[in-house]
Amino acid sequence: MAITAATNNAFDGAVRLTDWSLLRASGADAAAFLQGQLTQDIVALQPGQAGLSGYCSAKGRLLASFVVWRVRDEEFGLLCSADLAAAVRKRLSMYVLRARCRVDDVSTEWLVFGLAGPSATRWSGGHEAWRTRQQGVAWLIALPAAEHVLRWLCVQPADAQPPPLPVLDAQAWRHLEVMSGVPRIVAATAEQFVPQMINFELVGGVHFQKGCYPGQEVVARSQYRGTIKRRMILFATTGSPRPGQEVFHSGDPAQPAGMVVNAAAFPASDARLLAEVKLAALDSGTLHLGSVDGPPLQRLPLPYPIVDAAHA
Repeated sequence: MAITAATNNAFDGAVRLTDWSLLRASGADAAAFLQGQLTQDIVALQPGQAGLSGYCSAKGRLLASFVVWRVRDEEFGLLCSADLAAAVRKRLSMYVLRARCRVDDVSTEWLVFGLAGPSATRWSGGHEAWRTRQQGVAWLIALPAAEHVLRWLCVQPADAQPPPLPVLDAQAWRHLEVMSGVPRIVAATAEQFVPQMINFELVGGVHFQKGCYPGQEVVARSQYRGTIKRRMILFATTGSPRPGQEVFHSGDPAQPAGMVVNAAAFPASDARLLAEVKLAALDSGTLHLGSVDGPPLQRLPLPYPIVDAAHA
């Protein structure tokens, strides 16, 4: 399979991200409450810092993933997949109990944009991954670069003017999201993965010394006992992958060898996908999308090492 690459000049501008939503946790106990629910060390999150975090079930499976930042002392923003926002807000609110904390879905009040490339760099005034700053009425959250393209999330009031940048193609943004190697849980993949299965701890989404949260024992056991047998890998394909779609190995057509986590089909390149797969399936044979007769997957390098001996 020939792999074609998108040109960097296609990745410049701003795009409204309708597939993202914003939750707000506020109140005197907001930090302590989130500390007991999420995989990130929320209490240690300082003004000007953002972080990746997960929300797990009691079985250690990710219900959602967040980009979270401290808005002020008693308020946090939590960006997540829009198709999970209502269910996640409801579930978090169930566990507030007597804590002085309120969790609201403020997605109708705040819009999310993806910014990328030289024009965004000039407008934002600089880039340092996982740092936040205010740009007028907007919050800018610098994300890890992808294919040497700088990226930001821009969160701004719904009645504000959009960022004064060229229009960025939505699929171009999704391509960068996949190529960054930072996974995002969506409705189709909720409760499918323990964090390590999608490299969540490798990209800073899990803090192992922060204390208890739902599923913490399972996550810790996966980290410290035995070898991790499943990991998220970057692939190219000529098919049309989608999150939640199963991946099959040529040597075992009867059962899936993995699942698509995130995917993008940008016109300037073949489709790219992040898929969680059995590491043993990488040793021989071929992987295919949807069935053993489906489009083949070609492994591509992730922007960070996978620290699993033979599969690094």
